[in-house]
Amino acid sequence: MPTDKCRAIYCLLRLSSRNLFNHRSDSNFQYLYQFRGFRNHIDTTSRLLEPFLAHPKRNLRICFHPLREDMGSSLVSAKISGHTNRIHCRFFGSGSTVTKRNPVFSTINADDIAQFKEILGEKYVIQDEERLLAANTDWMRKYKGSSKLLLQPRSTEEVSQILKYCNSRCLAVVPQGGNTGLVGGSVPVFDEVIINMGSMNDIISLDKVSGVLVCEAGCILENLVSFLDNQGFIMPLDLGAKGSCQIGGNVSTNAGGLRFVRYGSLHGNVLGLEAVLANGIVLDMLGTLRKDNTGYDLKHLFIGSEGSLGIVTKISILAPPKLSSVNLAFLACKDYVSCQNLLLEAKRKLGEILSAFEFLDGNSMDLVLNHLEGVRNPLSPSTHDFYVLIETTGSDESSDKEKLEAFLLRSMEGGLISDGVLAQDMNQALSFWRIREGVPEALMKAGAVYKYDLSLPVEKMYDLVEAMRIRLGPAAEVIGYGHLGDGNLHLNISLPEYNDNVLAQIEPFVYEWTSKHRGSISAEHGLGLMKANKIHYSRSPESVHVMASIKKLLDPNGILNPYKVLPPSLAS
Repeated sequence: MPTDKCRAIYCLLRLSSRNLFNHRSDSNFQYLYQFRGFRNHIDTTSRLLEPFLAHPKRNLRICFHPLREDMGSSLVSAKISGHTNRIHCRFFGSGSTVTKRNPVFSTINADDIAQFKEILGEKYVIQDEERLLAANTDWMRKYKGSSKLLLQPRSTEEVSQILKYCNSRCLAVVPQGGNTGLVGGSVPVFDEVIINMGSMNDIISLDKVSGVLVCEAGCILENLVSFLDNQGFIMPLDLGAKGSCQIGGNVSTNAGGLRFVRYGSLHGNVLGLEAVLANGIVLDMLGTLRKDNTGYDLKHLFIGSEGSLGIVTKISILAPPKLSSVNLAFLACKDYVSCQNLLLEAKRKLGEILSAFEFLDGNSMDLVLNHLEGVRNPLSPSTHDFYVLIETTGSDESSDKEKLEAFLLRSMEGGLISDGVLAQDMNQALSFWRIREGVPEALMKAGAVYKYDLSLPVEKMYDLVEAMRIRLGPAAEVIGYGHLGDGNLHLNISLPEYNDNVLAQIEPFVYEWTSKHRGSISAEHGLGLMKANKIHYSRSPESVHVMASIKKLLDPNGILNPYKVLPPSLAS
């Protein structure tokens, strides 16, 4: 490549970000460096917020009453022997999905309330309507239960006593952390007792030699990030919802996030945990060893089981050492094939320092720019069809930066990159991440949204987005973004209001397409209530029956987070 072209590209990548934002180091520079511990002012830890059939002998006349105006959910009334009775049924997702309350479960009475107050103390037995309203509703306002009771245990022993009593009474429960889930897994479906883990938020220990952190399940992820940062370590998990989500919920859903491409899943990072079974038995699996092949590794049953097998109360997790050199590039690509090839080259050329590889399409960028205040396109005035964020993390600032810049120069020379900028300080890095992590917020502000969290072969990921656009036409806006580095697509269909006709075009097509291409219908959000009846698209009947057998063994009465993960007909 001619020398002048090399120089021009180098200047573009090195300086255009500075010219765009025109930020200078201020008096807080050294303070920020010391507090967050990252060179170049790139702060990767400061991210924003993303069956029970009716009685066979009864002749029921069904009529529908709106439950949630925005989602088309319903309660069902039935006329039996001349009397109108309310049958507890709710409709989530497509109109054909009906969830009915399990009549085996008891309802709360005064004696139950008295027992819980004896276990927890009156202060931690919540019946206040306002607090219950918040706990009954997920953050997207898509799912809403009708629980009359919220319990706040402060110890494993209290969780054990609660579950032992609930099991004896056949009272269904739903464990709840920060309630940031997207599939209805953390809120009641009907009147389940909510067990909120937020009061169990102690950091128990940190072994600075091994880097093993032991903490309670109610610790907020961002608090753990800050604690470890001050100790010279990082969390291997990074989420946009880190300011609200709790580590117990993260583990119970096997959350993925932005650092997955570098550190892998929680199945690899969680060394041990403590969990309470439905009958109150406490399983102490809180090991801190990297190697332990003593029998079955039971902790993996609870990682990703969404509280349906037991309630996680403590976790031990491996925290990598904090590295001083972090760089972030915001890039544009002309097409999705270029994004794929850029990923391949990044893995080859950046190797061990590659810590994040995210992508978003042009529709995602437009959405963010139109609905989030203060967000700017770093590559303005040009617009592009695809954008990529590449983050590197290492221990040698000069070497890491040199390696990244050389990679970017070669990629631009080879036509993989159309444009790009390197963040010059933390403010610019945060502004770049704001674009990527602001997509879910922008979608909420734009109106109704149908969200799908899918794993697919990287070369097939965007084919689904294009197929959905052809299928829906102008009826909805289809956007795609996500974790390209690990093949995780966040497919979102945005429209002014929820529409059953549009939903019928989306489902089951989206699940059938994913299954046909050997993908997973749940990459990192879990199954929850939304996809419990869709599990067969990604798991064989034999696998699902084994799962149901495990559920029956550990929770024979089915009180733990019912109606979630598995089809109710199998979990009962």
